[in-house]
Amino acid sequence: MSSTPSRDELLAKLNLETSLINWHDLQTYYARGHVVRVASDLDLLDVAAELAADNKERFEQWMNEERIGDVPPDMARAWYDRNAELWAVVVAPWVLVQDQDQSSHALH
Repeated sequence: MSSTPSRDELLAKLNLETSLINWHDLQTYYARGHVVRVASDLDLLDVAAELAADNKERFEQWMNEERIGDVPPDMARAWYDRNAELWAVVVAPWVLVQDQDQSSHALH
């Protein structure tokens, strides 16, 4: 009997904890620096599972590729202005967020 959940069990659990949330509702977490932006081309659940597994190597790769990271102030303002609806999942103390409408609001 294993006390560590399998990856499939973890993904199922995270899936149940994933929901849409408006950016205005995340302001407290953003102010604390606990919001992590996840690029729309990544699977939010896979990223959450890697975070839960403390896979530093994978996270460093994604960060170097700028596919995950802090929410830049310009993006935060744009999300605030339109009260963006984001997919979110909590892997305490972090809130991972993903904007499915990112492509039309990308900052270049």
